Amino acid sequence: MYPIEKPKLALVLGHGAGGGVESRDLMAARDAALAEGLTVALVEQPYRVAGRRSPAPAKQLDAAWTAVVEALRGNDLSGLPVIVGGRSLGARVACRTVAATGAVGVLCLAFPLLPPGRSKPVPSRLPELDAVRVPTLVVQGESDPFGVPPPGKNRTVVGVRGDHSLRSDLDAVAAAVRAWLAELTEEPGYNAPPRRDSRVAKGGGL
Repeated sequence: MYPIEKPKLALVLGHGAGGGVESRDLMAARDAALAEGLTVALVEQPYRVAGRRSPAPAKQLDAAWTAVVEALRGNDLSGLPVIVGGRSLGARVACRTVAATGAVGVLCLAFPLLPPGRSKPVPSRLPELDAVRVPTLVVQGESDPFGVPPPGKNRTVVGVRGDHSLRSDLDAVAAAVRAWLAELTEEPGYNAPPRRDSRVAKGGGL
């Protein structure tokens, strides 16, 4: 948990399938959010906490994510509007559960639109993005082998130099996130009161 005094909103981010919350693009997004006056929570899924590398099935991922966001809302993030998101797999989870978490926005880093290198056609994950009805930012590497999602009615897509890792231009990642958050926090109704509990929770968590 990365709390600040008198936060405007909260940002809760999840990790990708192949790594944890220490991913460099997640760190860039975290720093951008802190600079814009948001409290940030980074969430590790139970399979990572247990030391397993392979992700759990989608239903388990979604249930665990929804539970931890609900717990944060009842404690460290009480009274704050919440933006959810994550990198790759974490972005998909955030999109699928946006209604359940009551989020006011979604931040997707390297959304995995189409699995690369498949011999047979596979369905696009675009419906997961299209189903989101709140403001959404997708930051995508311009040469991402998973493809680049198109913009949508509530969706801004920013292409940055690099591939799915988003490591080639972390400054551009941070700039895109910060600009979108600045615009979002100017919306009426997002100036939440200070949190009642300023205790620092352990980073990572569930």
